[in-house]
Amino acid sequence: MVIKKIVASVMAVATLAMAFAGCGKKESNKFVVGFDQEFPPMGFVADDGSYVGFDLDLAKEAAKRMDKEFVAQPINWDAKDQELKSGNIDCIWNGFTISGREDGYTWSKPYMSNAQVVVVKNDSGISSFADLAGKTVAVQKDSSGLAALDDNKALKDSFGKLVEMDSYLNAMMELEMGSVDAIVMDEIVARYEIQTSGKAFTVLDEAVASEEYGVGFLKGNTALCDEVQKVMDEMAADGTMAKISEKWFGKDVTILGK
Repeated sequence: MVIKKIVASVMAVATLAMAFAGCGKKESNKFVVGFDQEFPPMGFVADDGSYVGFDLDLAKEAAKRMDKEFVAQPINWDAKDQELKSGNIDCIWNGFTISGREDGYTWSKPYMSNAQVVVVKNDSGISSFADLAGKTVAVQKDSSGLAALDDNKALKDSFGKLVEMDSYLNAMMELEMGSVDAIVMDEIVARYEIQTSGKAFTVLDEAVASEEYGVGFLKGNTALCDEVQKVMDEMAADGTMAKISEKWFGKDVTILGK
């Protein structure tokens, strides 16, 4: 009787272990991509409630080629590091600027160029950085725009007030209402939003900073980074990346492999 109970217990433990192993295998087959859901055209919420965007299309294609289940996970941008360190996401793929963050993550190769620019209303009377003196300027929290301003102290100190906001879409609403006079933000996002919304906004000619986008992984996670990089290189070589770019921008704006 005792032997039977021992055998039964061992079998139960073995069954439970196999169940957990099966769950682990299923979970590890997911490719969970963290993104800011208010960052068009890189990643945002469509009218039907689905998550769409240029970067999400790239990530979805990468997941397919890696034979993984793609999961788009919206995150608060100022909590992105915690999301990555906790394992809630596998990477940050959403117009993620490498400049200034080189040592904070394990990075893919740059796949796209961008700039931090100033957006104003057409009738604002602001046409240069000098005109921003004493003005109220908005920027997203923990963003590359904020980092660019920290590197350009003279420009930042000339503002009357710098307002840090949760998203650039909210910043654009504030600009439209006149609550702020200008926004420092990603050129890619600014021009896309102006084009698609028809807002009477202008991008100043002078850029605050030039930069490149990459996919950011937890520092030291070279295995997953290398796996993703391999399929990104393939996507660039076979024209898939260019095709996805043309869908969103009307032209190939990618730089990987060029």
